[in-house]
Amino acid sequence: MGQGFPTAASTGTGAPISCCLGMMTAPKTTFRAHLSSASIAFAALVAVTPVGAQAAPSQQNRSAPAAAPASTLQSELLRPANADLRAFYYYRQNRPLWTADGRLTPAALVVAEMIRTADIDGLRPAEVHADELDRALLRVRTEGSQAAADEAEIALSRSFSDFVQLTRRAPEGAMLYEHVSLAPQDVPAQGALHEAAAAPSLAEYVRSMGWLHPLYAPVREAFLEGSGQDLATRRLVMTNLARIRAIPAAPPGGRYVLVNAAAAQLWMYENGKPVDTMKVVVGKADHQTPMMSGYIRYAILNPYWNVPADFSRDKIAPAVVRQGSSYLKARGYQVMSDWTPEATVIDPSSVNWRAVADGGINLRVRQLPGVANSMGKVKFEFPNALGIYLHDTPQQNLMTEQARQFSSGCVRLQDAPRLGRWLFRGAMPVGDETEERVDLPQVVPVYITYLTVQPGENGQLALLDDPYDRDKGGQRTLQAALR
Repeated sequence: MGQGFPTAASTGTGAPISCCLGMMTAPKTTFRAHLSSASIAFAALVAVTPVGAQAAPSQQNRSAPAAAPASTLQSELLRPANADLRAFYYYRQNRPLWTADGRLTPAALVVAEMIRTADIDGLRPAEVHADELDRALLRVRTEGSQAAADEAEIALSRSFSDFVQLTRRAPEGAMLYEHVSLAPQDVPAQGALHEAAAAPSLAEYVRSMGWLHPLYAPVREAFLEGSGQDLATRRLVMTNLARIRAIPAAPPGGRYVLVNAAAAQLWMYENGKPVDTMKVVVGKADHQTPMMSGYIRYAILNPYWNVPADFSRDKIAPAVVRQGSSYLKARGYQVMSDWTPEATVIDPSSVNWRAVADGGINLRVRQLPGVANSMGKVKFEFPNALGIYLHDTPQQNLMTEQARQFSSGCVRLQDAPRLGRWLFRGAMPVGDETEERVDLPQVVPVYITYLTVQPGENGQLALLDDPYDRDKGGQRTLQAALR
């Protein structure tokens, strides 16, 4: 399977779950036309004869956008069910968004296709008013009247805005967020429509699903464009689309780090596009890297490594029992009095290492900074209760493996200095031999996800390995969250 999601810019987990511990923007294509008896008829809507332009807005009230004379569009907006659309059309002087001169625009056709296939997004037809939209579009085709076009205009706005609102909500359990600002933000109906209307190309905005992360539409489209997709693949795609929805289209600040644990790959994003990438090592199957997000706030230069308690129990304690305390000295390990910041170094000969090995003592061991330190020369912290972070590693040989799940949960970096230069917008700080904290000039979001599908060559759907078996075990829970 592939190594993630390559782009044109591609180069080259204790007490807490501390550790020693990909995505491609596919070429844009159009949505597949799923031609049924209804959709074949619908395709003819672009040829509907115009039934007259809307009258010019009144010039009497210049303190606010002028309203058009009474029309069927205004009548539609006066219906109680359409109350949340009125403000949007008021500030547009009741100009339509999806129709022009009584015809449906190309953007309207893309919306209709999107609504017809909304089941792949985990949505029910009633949630996006699919039947009402079909009836309105059929009326446009059969009547060709301005009243029919106005009804379709409102139906399109209703279906589109509800679709946007529903797909912008992260499914429960798809991501752990350090702060609510990192999660996708809800938007009211008029906000969804305003964003669409402000796009340079409305049709392209809808086609690329610009309110979602840029990976979403290519994966969705690759599935819909495929032929003979079985039910298992469909469920797999739905699960992965739900995971992508947990990542906002535009994370705070415009710059963020994205890690795909399934592919063991990292990307640096700026303004919605990946600008660099590198391999990473992530958690083993029994120490999985979680799907989570946080703000990278600072770097620790020449860091100590606080050894996970289970590693001290399973690896260090048995070795000390066999070899004595010389094992600790040779590897730069220190034994600490406790897990607090005020902990002091204690004599290892005072420790009952057999009790540690048997799990009777939860011992804190740390490794001194240096060449052999499992953290390497730097770690990048986004403080969290799970003790997960990004860090350098002296075991660069692991980067040559195709499946790179070797850590205890944290993310080991192929090129920590390069990531550091990007995070610090220039020169990566260099410390002396002691541990030192250096704050970033601006915090940078990081999103760790788990994606096992991607758009492959020629728009085909490509499947990646599932090293954590999450597609099997977690699929039902995630699917339930969509309903």
